[in-house]
Amino acid sequence: MKRTRNLVLVGIMGASLALSACGGSSDGSDGGGSKDKAGKIGVILPDTKSSVRWESADRPALEKAFKAAGVKYDIQNAEGDADKMATIADGMITDGVTVLAIVNLDSDSGAAIEAKAAKQGVKTIDYDRLTLGGSADVYISYDNSKVGALQGEGLAKCLGDKPANIIYLNGSPTDNNATLFSQGAHSVLDKISNYKNVAEQAVPDWDNDKAVTIFEQLYTRVDGKVDGVYAANDGLAGGVISILKKNGQNGKVPVTGQDATVEGLQNILTGDQCMTIQKSATGQAGALAKAAIAMAKGDKPETTGTVKDDTGKRDVPAILLDPVAIDKSNVKAVIDAGDMKASDLCTGAYAKLCTDAGIS
Repeated sequence: MKRTRNLVLVGIMGASLALSACGGSSDGSDGGGSKDKAGKIGVILPDTKSSVRWESADRPALEKAFKAAGVKYDIQNAEGDADKMATIADGMITDGVTVLAIVNLDSDSGAAIEAKAAKQGVKTIDYDRLTLGGSADVYISYDNSKVGALQGEGLAKCLGDKPANIIYLNGSPTDNNATLFSQGAHSVLDKISNYKNVAEQAVPDWDNDKAVTIFEQLYTRVDGKVDGVYAANDGLAGGVISILKKNGQNGKVPVTGQDATVEGLQNILTGDQCMTIQKSATGQAGALAKAAIAMAKGDKPETTGTVKDDTGKRDVPAILLDPVAIDKSNVKAVIDAGDMKASDLCTGAYAKLCTDAGIS
């Protein structure tokens, strides 16, 4: 039912974008269309290291949505450098963007960008990550507390009722989403008396290489006595699985994930990963494009509610989409949603596993 609702949402957004199209389009990062009606929209993605999703999923989905709407756009990547993100933002503002969407690397640098944009009359959007203490006009993301809760439920489903030692490998401490993911997972798992939290640590900057080192240290600290691992996304899960393989425990210790990446889904097909979370890039990009176009035209975007920014002491208008839990039984949902091609997932040794999972 959740998958169906997600697909319907994507369809509605696609129709809305088609209706709001106001001209032709052109190739390249600047897009095309009517500048008079919708101005120009800038998007700054955070990096290529925390998750492959930013370039493999979000960028193409955003480009497709903006081109369909016929608006000028500029999408760049800060490559994990807050100073570079600030420089990109300055350049976009100088170049005439009327709406700027950012995925902040940390709240302080993100808030500074948004404050400078506001002084220039540029509307701002927090995309995926909320900027605490920022001034974004709207926040567009998935319900991140729900993401964590679904991860917790997925791990509990894989572990069952037996007593279990759990290691928590959380995302970056500078990312408010990571805090919400962890809180959501704990809200589920802490209530199960048979489960014990034996170790927990955050991974700076969502760095997958650091995740390998951190998890191996935690694994050694508990003498390998771990029955399940909460890994905040597929990248971190991959690091966990590499250490479990090294110790002959892959497939025996359930591991969570997030983002429904090719690697994550392949690990699910092999049984090395318990589950992941699909946050449709198509749906999120469609929501961003629709909101940005409305704001560029001087209208207020339709929101689903607000989220609390305790640092900024304000309620931020928000568009929150529904995440979907993915395990071996419904991997095909990611393909059906248009977020990935079967040919990208079902390569080499994974071809038969895909067939067995009903993916062709």
